[in-house]
Amino acid sequence: MRTALEQLRVLVVEDEFLVAMLIKDILEAAGCVVMGPVPRLSEALDAVDHDTYDAAILDVNLAGERIDPVARALSRRNVPFVFVTGYGPGGLPREFTQRPRVCKPFRMDDLLGTLTSAVKPPIEEVCPAH
Repeated sequence: MRTALEQLRVLVVEDEFLVAMLIKDILEAAGCVVMGPVPRLSEALDAVDHDTYDAAILDVNLAGERIDPVARALSRRNVPFVFVTGYGPGGLPREFTQRPRVCKPFRMDDLLGTLTSAVKPPIEEVCPAH
């Protein structure tokens, strides 16, 4: 079965090992090519600077460091991303409060649905000429 996420290159930035492996397994089962998981901010910034991705899954807090610089770098490159966090909307970087967010603990369908929505181009209305 093909999915909307088939062959999508997704960077996973998460410092909790079990959560990172769960995300990786979910994404791979959906057909994604997973890069990472990356557990540290410096490694995540390096990954963003040296590779290309179709999307990213970002934990908000990596071992006490905020994910903000990674979110900004991805945003500059027009790479869609989804926050996976235990924090509410107030815990997100101010400029990214409107970005998609999945709350921990999450369900597989919620993660995949939110990622699919984030990477799917908006549907443009096409009107025939009269």
